[in-house]
Amino acid sequence: MKLFASAAVLSCALAVSSAFADDESPGDWLQRMAQAVQTTNYDGTVVRIQNGNSEALKVVHTVSDGVIREKVIVQEGSGMEIIRNGNEVHCILPDRQSVLVEEWDDQSTLFSTLPSSDIRFGSEYDVSVVRLERIAGRKAVMLAIRPHDNFRYGHRLWLDQETAFPLQTKLMDGNGAAIEQVKFADIRLGQEIGAEQLEPSIDIGDFRWYSQNRDVSKVAVETDWVSTGLPAGFRITRSHAEVSDGETRQVIHMMISDGLANVSVFIEPAGDSREPHSAKAGAANSYSVTHGEFRVTAVGEVPPATAELIARSMQPK
Repeated sequence: MKLFASAAVLSCALAVSSAFADDESPGDWLQRMAQAVQTTNYDGTVVRIQNGNSEALKVVHTVSDGVIREKVIVQEGSGMEIIRNGNEVHCILPDRQSVLVEEWDDQSTLFSTLPSSDIRFGSEYDVSVVRLERIAGRKAVMLAIRPHDNFRYGHRLWLDQETAFPLQTKLMDGNGAAIEQVKFADIRLGQEIGAEQLEPSIDIGDFRWYSQNRDVSKVAVETDWVSTGLPAGFRITRSHAEVSDGETRQVIHMMISDGLANVSVFIEPAGDSREPHSAKAGAANSYSVTHGEFRVTAVGEVPPATAELIARSMQPK
């Protein structure tokens, strides 16, 4: 009986491997995933785990003419709600009877780091289709993205077999442990979503409203700052100068990427802060160091050593 069971398992494994061999390539799956994230309507329940803490979120999401409209309700604690219309976001805090207005430009509220078309597989990462599983009651193809060094994190993606929408993602450290993961417990894809589903679920008529929006002027610049030793595969993709309303201090903001991992570098007058400083928030790490009269801060979802190396490598020409 055991021999028969083992043979049956081996036969199934070979059948699945054969099906994958004739199916789409990892690159095809990633292209379909990028399209699905940008265009798919969905609603469901998400479990997000970070630093050993988990939270359940009820999510309703729609995209129309490229504009994201979304409602996210935290299922525990204060019951905070996030209502998004394009780049304007209202954070509703029921326990404080307050609404905080912010601006976001992220393409995805749930998935902060997903591969782009610029990722260079074979140089810094290997990607492979691993197996077929079930997530939230749907068939899902698991992809593994493995870095070649310790300067970046690995990824595991479970993509809906029908639509390539990401049903689960994991960010992995160098020891193979999950730093952060997002997983749908249930989901409905491609459903018609009415405007009433995106309205606050509580009456906020008497709530106090606060705005954290800053009027920031951004101008593309050719900066004199360069890096003397970025980790392999990383490059400066863009830079601009930022000046906040009411201030004269200019901050240079540079984006450094390998196509998957992104690091923001901020260069500003040093002021009184001179000592190196590191910080961690979830999967993101930051490192600040002084170069002459300037303070350089690197921050991104990368290992601490990467943030430090990038910050220390920046130098004026």
